[in-house]
Amino acid sequence: MGPLIIVSGASGSGKSTLIRRVLDATRGRLALRLSVSATTRAPRPGERDGVDYHFWTRERFLEQLAAGAFLEHAEVHGQLYGTLRSEVDPYRERGVGVILDIDVQGAAAVRPHYPEHLSVFVTLPAWEMYEQRLRGRNEPEASIARRLATAREELKRVGEYQHTVVNGDLDGAVAELTALITRAFPAQPG
Repeated sequence: MGPLIIVSGASGSGKSTLIRRVLDATRGRLALRLSVSATTRAPRPGERDGVDYHFWTRERFLEQLAAGAFLEHAEVHGQLYGTLRSEVDPYRERGVGVILDIDVQGAAAVRPHYPEHLSVFVTLPAWEMYEQRLRGRNEPEASIARRLATAREELKRVGEYQHTVVNGDLDGAVAELTALITRAFPAQPG
């Protein structure tokens, strides 16, 4: 059985970049994939359906929710997001490790169903770095304020995770997360 790896972090922590770098660093060495979430929001420029997200209508999302297709789901800023069982269980059964890039609420919903999970919270060395990174995204001020308020609340939940990776030096954070994930795979005989 492949490991389930839950990775969370406040907006601006760099968790998505960190995950991409870990996937690149382990390619060919570990059977590892990133779960693709479903969402009702529209794709952003450059995003691809089935790669970045499964971009669904609200009706399809609600139908699949009623059918029990989701491990967890949430409404965030008016849009629905969720982790599909089909993105996790079939892969783990084949020995593939699955990374969930999810928020603290999603992680809290998933953890009880997978007691053998690995959970990691990604932080930055200083609060000012969150604001600096979010402002670098050129989002409207209201969006930045909302994300910063959410980040403050999410950071209060870091103790719910087994490990914390401080993303001050990207290469060091990649090495640390890679080591944690590598140890989560079952030992190979021989």
